[in-house]
Amino acid sequence: MRKILIVIDMQNDFIDAALGTKEAASIVDAVKNKIRSYPATDIIATMDTHGDNYMDTHEGKYLPVPHCIRGTDGWQIRPDIAELLADAKIYEKPTFGSTALAADLRAASEKEDLELELIGLCTDICVVSNALLLKAMMPEVKITVDAACCAGVTPEKHLAALETMRSCQIQVVNG
Repeated sequence: MRKILIVIDMQNDFIDAALGTKEAASIVDAVKNKIRSYPATDIIATMDTHGDNYMDTHEGKYLPVPHCIRGTDGWQIRPDIAELLADAKIYEKPTFGSTALAADLRAASEKEDLELELIGLCTDICVVSNALLLKAMMPEVKITVDAACCAGVTPEKHLAALETMRSCQIQVVNG
């Protein structure tokens, strides 16, 4: 059984810039420790990636805060985390969930038994979106979310997302 860690959107804009929160900043050390616990070959990361036209997009109309604009400092993965992800495959995604990531992992699951663990930001948006997308595409694959390595937009939304994932048979640990 191959266990893969998926590090969701640990980018500057979500930690301590445009959309940063103290809760996001508080999980950085736990995220780094979790990454160190996996072989480099079994780590995947995602990056929220928008263009200069973000404010004209559907998302931009509902969340009118420019963030993770390709090429900006805010778009970059936090440097101390990026260093640990040097060998990771990184998926840039224009929206909450990565269909390319889910498709690639489904194809991999057809060749070998997988277990997936998700960590990162934000629990109630991109973590839950990716977890549910992966579960929908691979209902028999064990998917775990480490709550201690995730933060939501608010503490209440973090808890609500964890409960949603539990309801969909995604295992939640440390929370």
